[in-house]
Amino acid sequence: MTIDGRGEMYPQELKYTKDHEWIRVENGRGRVGVTHYAQEQLGDVVFVELPQVGGSFKGGEQFGSIESVKAVSDLYCPVAGTVVEVNAALADTPEAVNRDPHATWMIVLELDDPDEVGALLDAAAYGELVGGAG
Repeated sequence: MTIDGRGEMYPQELKYTKDHEWIRVENGRGRVGVTHYAQEQLGDVVFVELPQVGGSFKGGEQFGSIESVKAVSDLYCPVAGTVVEVNAALADTPEAVNRDPHATWMIVLELDDPDEVGALLDAAAYGELVGGAG
């Protein structure tokens, strides 16, 4: 784990986007969620809108939205892929995103090109990005 300028920790095994999503890649698939920083900025999450299984998205394309008591924010796909699983439990317990953001995944993607993940931020770079924010 890496500690950013505010003392937050970001798991090393994840890759991060500048839009505050994370992806954990295993066997050509990637689990996607939002970072601690994102959930902290949102406040109490009350609803998560996710796509249907089978939906295909390009890297950077919106795949859903997350609603908190403060605002509604778009969710962006870190890399190109097809949704093979959706975390249906979030319909009943969206607050799980606040409790454990780096363990609470939203979708699983079958990656179009696993090498695309290499262009994302590592924990240190993401920590620097959010360390200077806020």
